[in-house]
Amino acid sequence: MQTLKNQNLTIQITPKGAELTSIFNHENQTEYMWNADPKFWGKSSPVLFPIVGYLKENIYRFEEQEYTLPRHGFARDREFIVEKSDENSVTFLLTHDENTLKVYPFKFEFRMIYTLENNTLNVMYSVKNIGENKMYSSVGGHPAFAVPLAKNTDYNDYYLEFNKTETFKRWGLTPEGLIETQPFDFLTDTDRLYLTKELFYNDAIVFKNLESTSVILKPDKINQQLQFDFEGFPYLGIWAAKDADFVCIEPWCGIADSANHNQELTEKEGMICLDLGGSFERSWRVTID
Repeated sequence: MQTLKNQNLTIQITPKGAELTSIFNHENQTEYMWNADPKFWGKSSPVLFPIVGYLKENIYRFEEQEYTLPRHGFARDREFIVEKSDENSVTFLLTHDENTLKVYPFKFEFRMIYTLENNTLNVMYSVKNIGENKMYSSVGGHPAFAVPLAKNTDYNDYYLEFNKTETFKRWGLTPEGLIETQPFDFLTDTDRLYLTKELFYNDAIVFKNLESTSVILKPDKINQQLQFDFEGFPYLGIWAAKDADFVCIEPWCGIADSANHNQELTEKEGMICLDLGGSFERSWRVTID
């Protein structure tokens, strides 16, 4: 376990999946991350790479070859190495090997970089193509925050407040976890999404291309909140396991296959193409108040 600590927060990340497991606020003695109770969902913040969401029939094709990948790819189940670390930052590294090449025919360096500054944790995804040909990949986050956060509050006291007033179109999911071909009306002319357990009984709430770039999770009753910034991510998922005491705020560069997708990797929505030596980075931040 790797630990980052300052006068405001203590952060813990496990090398397996480079997964964030704890954000502890010293001032109010509160844990902000979900406790990964396997009765509901045994993870706290899995890393999504090299795909986000489900593949149609768990299959994709590249250069006339067929490959299989599980939902959200393989990074969340792999051991990362700690490339470098200090009191306020740690860099985890995952590279290709003979096992990854069987399911994903690209040579890569994938880094997860966690940086703590005051009461803000910055989480960066860094992908580099070190192979001989073009590489296709995507990344996404899946952090689960504990709800309720404060004593004497209930799940239904909490809401997500976006930094822009939106008319939200929700993209539905098929029983196979694929994206429906058309969105439907969800919320009109508002900046708030009120949380209920029933909200997630039909799986995740998926948005595309919101104007908002940040959202605050907070209750009506008490001034205790977190701000989540996700600029640069074109997709956002909101999810919780059935009747569990958490909410996931999920910034994605990619998305599950559409129900009518042709399964060609080069035509998969949200995939980023890198030339030899090319790289890309995306970051989200969580600020604890």
